[in-house]
Amino acid sequence: MSQNDFIVIKAEEDGVHVIGLTRGDDTKFHHSEKLDRGEVMIAQFTEHTSAMKIRGKATIQSANGTVESDSKK
Repeated sequence: MSQNDFIVIKAEEDGVHVIGLTRGDDTKFHHSEKLDRGEVMIAQFTEHTSAMKIRGKATIQSANGTVESDSKK
């Protein structure tokens, strides 16, 4: 996945958390969003974001395909 690729995250339940993690020697949380059921977030990896953590039931689409995360409950 290149820096220009987008991922689409669709919340399948209320309270899905999308957390961005930094690049560099120390990986740290740098940004967090909370999505409710039906909300969609379009995200991109950048020079500052090397990974994303998604907590809660969501559908995630990328150039590599579609994956579903499990409920946080």
